[in-house]
This record gives sequence, C-alpha cells and structure tokens, in this order.
Amino acid sequence: MAAMFDQFTIVTDPVGGSVALSAIFASLSLITLFLLLGVLRMRAWLAGLISLGVALAVAVAVYSMPIGQALLSAGEGAAFGFFPILWIVVNAIWVYNLTVVSGHFDVLRRSMERVSPDMRIQAIIVAFCFGALLEALAGFGTPVAVTVVMLMALGFRPLQAAAVALIANTAPVAFGALATPIVTLGTVTSGAVADPRLTTETLGAMVGRQTPILAVVVPLVLVAVVDGRRGVRQTWPVALVAGLTFGVGQFVASNFVSVPLTDIIAALVSAAAVVLLLRVWRPVESPDLHAVETEGEDAARQTALPDRGGARERDGAREPTAVGTVRRDPPVEVLRAYAPYLIIIAIFSVANLAPVKRALAGEPWTVVFAWPGLDVLGANGKPLSSTNFTFGWLPAAGTLMILAGILTAVVLRVRPGAAVRAYGRTYVELRHAIVTVMAVLALAYVLNQSGQTATLGELFATAGGVFVFLSSILGWIGVAVTGSDTSANALFGALQVQTAVNTGLDPLLLAAANSSGGVLGKMISPQNLAIAASAVGMPGREGDIFRRVVGWSLVLLLFMCVLVTLQATPVLDWMVPR
Repeated sequence: MAAMFDQFTIVTDPVGGSVALSAIFASLSLITLFLLLGVLRMRAWLAGLISLGVALAVAVAVYSMPIGQALLSAGEGAAFGFFPILWIVVNAIWVYNLTVVSGHFDVLRRSMERVSPDMRIQAIIVAFCFGALLEALAGFGTPVAVTVVMLMALGFRPLQAAAVALIANTAPVAFGALATPIVTLGTVTSGAVADPRLTTETLGAMVGRQTPILAVVVPLVLVAVVDGRRGVRQTWPVALVAGLTFGVGQFVASNFVSVPLTDIIAALVSAAAVVLLLRVWRPVESPDLHAVETEGEDAARQTALPDRGGARERDGAREPTAVGTVRRDPPVEVLRAYAPYLIIIAIFSVANLAPVKRALAGEPWTVVFAWPGLDVLGANGKPLSSTNFTFGWLPAAGTLMILAGILTAVVLRVRPGAAVRAYGRTYVELRHAIVTVMAVLALAYVLNQSGQTATLGELFATAGGVFVFLSSILGWIGVAVTGSDTSANALFGALQVQTAVNTGLDPLLLAAANSSGGVLGKMISPQNLAIAASAVGMPGREGDIFRRVVGWSLVLLLFMCVLVTLQATPVLDWMVPR
C-alpha cells in the first residue's frame, strides 16, 4: 500500500531515454480526446472520462507514477475543475436564470434589438462586446454560457448561436477574469529565467501588442458565420469599427493604464463606438435570417428557451427584422434588466481594489494547503507548485457572483423560493458540462504531474529557432485541453521561456505567444463545447459545434503564428518591449 503513495519524481524520457519515443505515449490521451470528440462524435463528458483513463494508464505504466499519486493528481485536477472554474460558471448562469424567471431577460433582449434589428450586428453587440465584458469580469466559460442563450432569444439558430459565442470568446480571453491568465503567466515565468521583463505589467503589454490585431478580424468572422459573404459585404463598417476600437482599447489599456482593467475598457469603448456608428449608418438591408431552421434545432430552441414571453412570441410571429417594430419597455424596467450586470461590475470592482484584494488573499478568506498525500517532484528535484491547492472561498469569482445573484434577486423582485429553485435547476442543466470540466481538468493535472506535458514540451523545443512559430501552437494545445488560458499558462509558461533561452529567442515574446495563441484554443476546448451545447439545449451535439468552429480556430491560429514569427524578426521586432 505504501508503494502506491510513494514520492514521485518526473522523468521526461521514460521510454528508452528518448523524448521522441516518450512523446508518442504522452500524446495518446490528447489524440484520444480529439478523435472521440471530433470523429466519433462522442459526448464530451464521456470522451473526457475515457481520455482521463488513458492518461492515468500512461502515467502508471509508462512513466512509473505510483497509482495512488496518479489518482490523487486526478482528484486535485477534478477539484480545481469545480472550484474555481465551475463555481463561477454555475453561479453566473444562475444570475442569468434569475433574469429569465423575472421576465427581465426579454426586456434586455428588446433593448439590444432597438440598437439594431440586424442579427449580424446583434452578433457583434452581444457576443463580441457584451461577451468581452463578461470575460473581463468572470472568464472561465461565463461569456459562452450567457451570450449563447441571449443570441437564441434574439432568434439565432442553436448551433449558429453556439458557434458565434465560441468564436467571439477569443480576443478578450488573455485578459479575462481581470487578467488572471497574465498574472499566472508572470508568476510561473518570473523565476524560470533571469529576465527582468517577465512581470505581469510587461507580459500584459506584450500580449496587448498581439491580441488587439486578432480583435480586428474577429467581428468580421462573426458576420461571416451569421450571413456568409453577404454579411461581410453589407456590415463590414460596423464589424471593422467594433474590432478596431476594441483592439485600440486593449493596446492602450494594457500598455498605459491597467492590465487587469484591459478588457473592461476595451469592451465598453467598442460597444460605445458601435452604438454611435449606428446612429449615422445602417446596412443597406437587414435580411430575415430566422427563416431556415432544421427540425432538430427548432426542438432545441424550444427546450433551451421555454416560454419566455417576447422571445417565443417573436419566434412564432417571425417579425421582419428590417421593418418590424420592437416593443418599448418602461425605462425603469430597462434599468432593472441591466442591473445584474451593473451589480456584477460594482462587486468585482470593489473586490479588486488593491487593499480589499490584499485583505481577501490572506487567511481566513483564502486558504492555501498541500493536496493531502500528493508528493510529486519536478525534473529539477523541487516540489511542483501545482500540488498546493488555493481555496479562496470568499474572493473567488463564483462566490462574488452568488452575492451578485442575491442582490439581483432583490432588485428584480424574485422571491427566495423561486431563486433557490432556479439555483437547483442550474446544476441540473449543467450536469454534463460539470462532469466534462472536472474530467478534463483531472486529465490536465495527470498530464502535468506525471511528466507527459513536459515530454511534449521538450519535443517542441527540439525544433530550435522554428519553435517561435510553434510557440503559439503549444499555448493553443494547452487551452484546447484545459479550456483555460490560465491553466495553459501555468502548464507551459516556464517551458516557453526556458526554451527561448536555450534556442536564442526572446523569452518575453514566447511567453506572450503562449497566452495569445492559447486564446484560439478556447473555442474547441471540450468543456466550452459542453457548456455551449448545454446552454442551447443540445447536449451530445458537441461534435457538431466542434466541426463548425475548428476551421476558424486553425485559420486564426495560423494568423497568430505568423504574427509572432514576424515579431521575432527585424520586420516587427520593434513591437517587443525592451
């Protein structure tokens, strides 16, 4: 029994002393995951559990990790998957469900429709601008969970709504949850190599010279997804204004104002610019895009959008979007509809004031403890920092969201019993997503703590100078597997800067590339696919959504790889802070 829990030291070349041969086994669980999801169209939660089993088998049989340590590693990953990741997602969707119960979600929908009845523009306002604001405040899948259902209420087909929400959730991800991924990146890279630039501020500034360029493209992609070439041809001015202003906002905020507030500033600037433009410009036509709908998607809409007043009436009546009138709600009701998001902004802003944040980061509000029984040393012989679990029960975004939900229930006049029932229903609705997220995070922890991740990283490092092109791909893989830019930065951040030093590349550039490339893996990560599928009432259709977005993920990833490569050459190296 004792041998099951013996101390384990990571070895990156367990198969014949060869990193290349070892990498074949290290990649098995990832290959299994993507094949089950994308080819066999298996449900994400089941694919996640099977892939976790493969990772555990490789850890024990190939990497000689004691069974007990492997299981403890998976347990810690599953716990991290629930807290803080699912904790914020579940509670954020509960806040949304409160607006549905009170009827104020339809008020919000009509308010956004009045800005523009054009569904292509609504995709930009809701998924890109509003989604970026949600990403800035919460992150961890919240924007997808909320905006996908908002889009359906506006008349988008379920699979289309899921694709739009996932693609939109790219440019803001690196600075999501008040720049948590950048803070994490600064933490794991600062001690890895001797480069004084590896701080949150400078890393944020570098990422702020990469993702803003991506932001210019994303709204154009959204209108293409909604209405093809016609959509791009007719609505490119508003898409370009949204992307350019968001990008400029990101660059200015990350370089000259505040890294944590980057996405909040960019989202608000972009939304304001779109609203102002629409006062003086409209597309030549606003085609009714509700007309074509498959039987399966129509059933999903009815499942995901139970009787919600105006939304169902509108779907049934099929109002012409070009000339139809939208019911006007009293100003006080409109204010109440926006109140939950104003409450969230206020609570998160207060919680992130420096004195408050410092106070909440210590005991008893935040407790850091070694995961019981888990004893893993890195290849350097030092304990892995990931074996320590941080339980910030009060400052956690999910806990703050519960507080926001209680205040929302009061403002929207939702009775306590109805609020509690809505909370219970939220867990039921997300049961498959919960299993998926916990399984995939358990997989990520096993890969990391058994040495499989390090093996894959070392294989990438053998590419030498070509690694600058592959650097973004490594971040993309990390996010695709974990669903979190924060987790991908924790997994690969130190590896990126160490490889940079060994190959004569710039550590700051490669560290930033890990985060910037990683954001493009968000749309194909199993847990985000599961969240989107659950939100549109189509659990089990994750594979269909995957196929709709994977092409865009790869195209935009190539764009980022080229940009980073050019930033390592005299062509664009002036963009790297010195």
